[in-house]
Amino acid sequence: MKTIIILGDGMSDHPVKALGGKTPLMVANKPNIDKIAANGQTGRFVSIPKGMSNGSAVANLSVLGYDPSVCFQGRGVLEAASMGVDLKDGDVALRCNLICINKDGTIKNHSAGHISNEEAATLIKDLDSALGGSKGKYPVKLYPGVSYRHLMILEGGWANPSVECFPPHDYVGVKADTLYPKANIFEAKESASFLEELHKKAAEILKNHPVNIKRINRGLDPANSIWLWSPGVRPAMETMKSLYGINGAVISAVDLIQGLGVLAGMKKITVEGATGLFDTNYEGKAAAALDAIKKHDLVYVHVEATDEAGHAKDLELKIKCIEYLDSRIVKPVLEGIKNMNEPVSIAVLPDHPTPVETGAHASDPVPVAIWRPDLKPDSTECYDENEVQTGALGLMHKNEFLLTALGLNKH
Repeated sequence: MKTIIILGDGMSDHPVKALGGKTPLMVANKPNIDKIAANGQTGRFVSIPKGMSNGSAVANLSVLGYDPSVCFQGRGVLEAASMGVDLKDGDVALRCNLICINKDGTIKNHSAGHISNEEAATLIKDLDSALGGSKGKYPVKLYPGVSYRHLMILEGGWANPSVECFPPHDYVGVKADTLYPKANIFEAKESASFLEELHKKAAEILKNHPVNIKRINRGLDPANSIWLWSPGVRPAMETMKSLYGINGAVISAVDLIQGLGVLAGMKKITVEGATGLFDTNYEGKAAAALDAIKKHDLVYVHVEATDEAGHAKDLELKIKCIEYLDSRIVKPVLEGIKNMNEPVSIAVLPDHPTPVETGAHASDPVPVAIWRPDLKPDSTECYDENEVQTGALGLMHKNEFLLTALGLNKH
């Protein structure tokens, strides 16, 4: 059976004081997602295995039926795959954010005020000219991505991989110089020191860069620092075809998710106007999903907006983004599959919670709703963190969600 998975990144939450203890999912107007829950089955899914980082890379690997303890080698690796950057043996890929640091040295935001692609590309190009090549201990190459999300490759690797890096979106308000890469063992000190040196050199270059001066004059946050994190080497991943006998497609504005799809052997579909923010092209993603499901067994539709709203601690925006997901993607997809020549199942879930009160990822099991023509509805009437706890799917682990969504695991 063909399957469309619609994932609202960071969509689930914790009880919010301003909502009287309810969550954004509980108060959002989302009749179409509720319809899937009422006519299908619900439950929860452990997307972050115990002991693993609670980021989108680990969570989305789990959603797609992979074991992240085996496959996860850092976000930079996945983004390299999306960009078509071929990692050689020994190369280390790191995610490189452009971020904004306050005058007091604390991290203001992880996105440099959601800097534009054009501005970011100019900054990354100039940073690559200044820092790239063999100017330091290790050859460095920077690649521009989307908005604040970029890629750094250390060609030939570093002295020791035991370096701990910290995702900037989880440390807003914390002093940046307390979060520079740290060596977990003595042998990794040289590598950690090199990365810290890159942070400091980049800050000097960015401080008076014309792009940042113009942003400040317009009342916008400057991209006054890079942030290097989630290092890794090229992973060994089987394709979805070899694991599950299916061909798939991935629709996302985020290099991380696109790269995961590429490594999984899925077709990367780019939608014009997809931004990774609340103003993304929802309708375009829905149309692309309906077109792709005609040619593929699985279509994975990823929407970043809810996660960004959670990181920004913007409650009103997060609720609005859930409602946009419901009315502008889920609704047209539900209407579109009615006219298909073969049955299509629909699944909705987040990858992890991004609570608005903390602005950081959490690792709680996520709520799941799956509708398949052959699946007997359970007693759940709507979709939220509490309602699904009594659903027929129970608490799923490992690849149980994917198998159920595909109809390979009967419930």
